[in-house]
Parts: sequence; C-alpha cells; structure tokens
Amino acid sequence: MPELLSFIALLIQLYIYVVFAAAILSWLVAFNMLNTRNRFIYMVGSALNRLTEPAVSRIRRYVPELGGFDFSPLILILALFFLRDVVVLGWLARAAGAR
Repeated sequence: MPELLSFIALLIQLYIYVVFAAAILSWLVAFNMLNTRNRFIYMVGSALNRLTEPAVSRIRRYVPELGGFDFSPLILILALFFLRDVVVLGWLARAAGAR
C-alpha cells in the first residue's frame, strides 16, 4: 500500500509540472516570444493543452476572469499540492505508522 501511495504522489507531482509548463508556454505564446508556426512549439503546446485543458476548464467555469488574467492553472496547482501533501502523503504517513 505505501508503494501505491508513493506512486500516486509522484503522478500528482508530474502533473503539477505539466500544468506549470502549460501556463508558462501560454504566456510565452501570448507575448509573442514563441511562434506557434514552429512545428515543435505547436506539438508541445498542443500536447500540454490536451493534458491540462480538461482540469483547467472545469475550474474556469467557477472562477471569474480578473482583468484578462486566468487564475485557473494556479488554483489547479494549489489543489494538486493539497491533494498530494495532505491526502496522499497523509495516508502514506498513517500507513507507515501502522506497521
């Protein structure tokens, strides 16, 4: 059981990195620092968008847009930190203490 919880915590941490990379890439594209006509940039952006958009779009429904800034990736990252640190690692500490 502790191995499974450690694996779930690792997957959540990897998804946090993906959400962070998608947010940074969207900013770089919005400020014209990266060109989406470049095939590699387009492929990376498309992959990151497909991985993050289902979770971010659900948060966007409830969070108002404040001055053109989208805070939904930040809220998703904070929720993932909570899920990883409090829930999964809390269960892991409880499982390790039960031995």
